[in-house]
Formats: sequence, C-alpha cells, structure tokens
Amino acid sequence: MSSTHRTDGRPLLGVLVSPSLWATSAALVTLMALLLPLIYMGGVLDPRGNMKNLPVGLVSEDRGAPGVAEPLGTGIASSIRAADPSRPVAWELLDMPEARRRLASGRLYGILAVPAGFSADVKALADAAPSASRPRFDVLTNPGAGSLGSSLAGSAMQQAAHAASVRLGTSLLARDTPAAAHGSPARLLLSDPVEVAVSVGHPLGQRSGMGLSAFYYALLLVLLGFLCAGVVSAGTDVALGYAPRELGPLRSHRPFVAISRRHAFLANSALTVALSLVSSFLLMAVTIGLLDMDAGHLPLLWAFSVFAISAVGVGAQALTSALGALGQPVGMLFFIALALPSSGGTIPIQAVPSAYRFLAEFEPMRQIMDGVRGILYFGARADAGLNRAWLVTGAGLVSAVVLGLVVTSLYDRRGLHRLPGPAEGAGASRARAAVRHPVS
Repeated sequence: MSSTHRTDGRPLLGVLVSPSLWATSAALVTLMALLLPLIYMGGVLDPRGNMKNLPVGLVSEDRGAPGVAEPLGTGIASSIRAADPSRPVAWELLDMPEARRRLASGRLYGILAVPAGFSADVKALADAAPSASRPRFDVLTNPGAGSLGSSLAGSAMQQAAHAASVRLGTSLLARDTPAAAHGSPARLLLSDPVEVAVSVGHPLGQRSGMGLSAFYYALLLVLLGFLCAGVVSAGTDVALGYAPRELGPLRSHRPFVAISRRHAFLANSALTVALSLVSSFLLMAVTIGLLDMDAGHLPLLWAFSVFAISAVGVGAQALTSALGALGQPVGMLFFIALALPSSGGTIPIQAVPSAYRFLAEFEPMRQIMDGVRGILYFGARADAGLNRAWLVTGAGLVSAVVLGLVVTSLYDRRGLHRLPGPAEGAGASRARAAVRHPVS
C-alpha cells in the first residue's frame, strides 16, 4: 500500500508571516548591508586627503662647484623637508646607499635625489656657458611597495622637485648673472631650471601584476583559511551527526557521536592545519606553475602560506566555537571586510583613515600581506616586514588556540553541550543518552 505526501501553500505562508523565522536573518543582512559599504568605501575614497607620513627618501649627493659657497643640493633638501608642515610625506634625509637599502626592503616608497654634479650644472646654466646642460633631480619609484603607493610618492616627489626648481629659479633671476641678463628664452629656462628624471628604483618582474600580485596572493591565503574553516566545521558536524548530509534531494543522517566542545575545536583546528599543507601547495602550483607568477624563495613562500592559512583558519574555528552560527559573519567582518582596507595592499597604510591604521597593527591580512610582499618583491629580507609578519601572525595563531580552548572548556564545564539535529534511527537513542550523560 502506498501513500502520497501532499503539500499546500500554508507552510510557506507561515514562514513568510512568522517573525521568529525571518527576523534574525533580516537583522543580520541589514547590519551587513550597512557595515560593508561603510568599511570598504570609507577606507578608499580619499587616499591623498588621508595621506600622512608616507616614507620617502631625500638624498643630496651634490659635491658643490667652484665659486659656490656650499653645495646647493644640501640647502634644497632641507628646504623640501621644511616646506611640508602638514607632513603628508615623511621626508627622510639619507645617504644614497642607506636610501637604496630601505627602498630594496620596502621601507621607502621612493627616493628624491640631487645628483653629484648639481651645483656645477646650475652654475654653468647661470653663467650661460656653451656646454651648459639643465641640472636634474632624480625621482626613483618603488612599485614593490604597491602601485598606488608608488604613484602617490612619485607625484609628491615631482611636486616637491618642481617647487624647489621654481624657488631656485627665482633666486637665480634675482642675481646679476649672464643668463639672467639675456633675452626671454634664457630667462624662461632660468625661471624653472631643473628637469625631473623619473625611473624605477626597485624594478619588479614583468609578471608581478605591477606590484599587485602580493596583495592578491595574500587575499587568496586569507580566503583559503576562512574557506578551510567553514568546510571543516560543516564536514565535522555531518560526520558527528550534528547535521544531515544533503546532496541534491538525497538526505541522510549519521549516528550522533558524543564529543566535548573542546575536543571538537581541537579536531577542527587540526584538520584545518592539515588542509593548509595541501591548499598552499595547490595555490603555488596554480599561481606560479600554471600562471607563471614571478616568485622566488619557493620553500619559504610555501611555509609562510601554510602558516598564514592555518592562522586564519584556526582563528575562524575559534570564533565559530565561541559564537556558533554568528561566528561566520563576525569572522567575515574581521578577516575579510576590515582586513582589505587595512592591509596596505592596494592603498598604503599612510593613506587610509586613522582607524584603519590602528586596525593594521593586528589585522591578520596586513601581516600576511607584509610577509608575502617581502618574499615576492624584496628578496625575503627580514627587515622587509617578514620578521614582523611571522611574529604577529604567530601571535594571532596562538591567541586563536587559547581563545578556542578557554571558551570551549568553559562551555563544557557549565554543561552547555551541543545537541544533535533531528536524529534518525539509532542516532536518536545515542543523542538522548549523550544529553543525560554529558561528555567531559
């Protein structure tokens, strides 16, 4: 004898009119719809207006010239630094070897340099010497520090160089020099005598996304960590009988397995770390092997990738263990939404609002970004942010483990054990037994 299960529209109507069924989802979606544009757009709309203390090197190699009291480059460098009271740029007076070292470790966004023969060229131009050539400022950019950061620094250096050239020209025109006494063409050249030569101070490979490959690689690490945590948590719930396994219209439910929250957190974390070993290798296989991304120090890059995915994944597991279903939206806000504008990957940290600079001190993606950038662009130098990336990411991983263990142990001690979902068959009696005899 067969029977047919019939449905009508009344259950659907009940879903639509019952606040208990849709109010929580509506509240969460509304909150996220408000927070996400506020977080993302609030950090990117005005990089120039928010720019503060962008580190740029200022170098004078000027050796002076006969008849010139002191090298002109020294005074020009001092005047450039003094003419910037609001400090959107942090001009650092350095010698060229130190400036290049900092450029090669990503600690400078560019260098504005006065060449060795600057005073001699200015004197020859002012004296209208037949062999005179225009004096020059050198602007060296650093695309490895980020394409927008390099662009902002390059623009600031060129503006400062032009202003210094105009000040020098005004001084030369005020003197009784042969060039100043000549006609309009010579005076016009003397009014803005210095040309600006722009070049790349720390070049990158052709397949480095113009300085963006590190950002996207770091973003993939964060996404993989978050994804690993979600997949592992869902898979564990199915395997332990907390949730049904559903594949299209097919649905099954495994027998409930009693396990403490603390042990479940440890199991999920261990599986997440294990998956990070594979996912980081596959990420490198695709990005470097298949897509031919420029990269060196491959064993170190793999080890750091494993570390980064593990830190994010275990952090997400800790939030899920502490907050339950709310752990995922909270984790998305912390690991992704707040992380992107504070990562320094697309917009320099010095060009975002102060709240994001504060977040950058501990947001995981900022640390991961610095580590990946140091490995890909700056020869895996410790002072290129790699040391700090290891330390702060490690501190985040340890904090996540401690948080997860403390919270789950507290829940277990208070008897707040997870109950299974609708149990089927033999799973029902095991679930009831687990409730009567909580697992320690």
